[in-house]
Amino acid sequence: MMNYQIVIKNIDTVNEIEGYWSDEDFIALLEKFNYPDGETAEKSSLPELLEMAISDYEPNEAAQIVLHYKLGDQLSEGQIDQISNDMLIDKVCEEYPEIHMQGTLFHVNQLLFKAYNGKFPNAKASIVHFSMTPTDGEIQKLTAENVLKLLNKGLSERNLIKRLFENQISQNIPFPEAESIVWDLKTDDDINYDLVTSENWINKEDINESEFESVLEEVEDVA
Repeated sequence: MMNYQIVIKNIDTVNEIEGYWSDEDFIALLEKFNYPDGETAEKSSLPELLEMAISDYEPNEAAQIVLHYKLGDQLSEGQIDQISNDMLIDKVCEEYPEIHMQGTLFHVNQLLFKAYNGKFPNAKASIVHFSMTPTDGEIQKLTAENVLKLLNKGLSERNLIKRLFENQISQNIPFPEAESIVWDLKTDDDINYDLVTSENWINKEDINESEFESVLEEVEDVA
């Protein structure tokens, strides 16, 4: 058992996560949208070229192509077809039952949202900036599961994670879904962290307290 002092410094609400799509992604997608000259184009112009190439297609057709590229190994043809149509009406990235795919669906959605100037719903992500300082032990690198359990005390009762995973977030039992809820977790010093997730999972209104103490217990294996 370890005690931590938690300080939630800020939550940024963003439309896209910079750096998610690589130059290789842009070039590969340009080829799929019948623009074969991506490799010789200026790297800085690739996102704009892709937006132009995408907008030549019908929105649901473009969605199918990008979904195939990112999730073709996990989704069937029928699922891709269904999601590509649903994406035009709903924020599928917030509602899709397989939560380990929600992060990828967010990035796909926002790429299409930009290319079509708003024909797709605008989903948002949260970047939570916080520090977690042990008050009675050595500093250690925390996992997504550790971080969510420690944040629990500062989250409002309305928070979606608390409502759906009340036992997992509040008790010393495994919380495997944490890895899917937290899309990215970065730290340079194992004290100051940046956590990326859907605004649906954590948003500014979810924070009850910005400074509090929390206890991290050893998770018991449920055999």
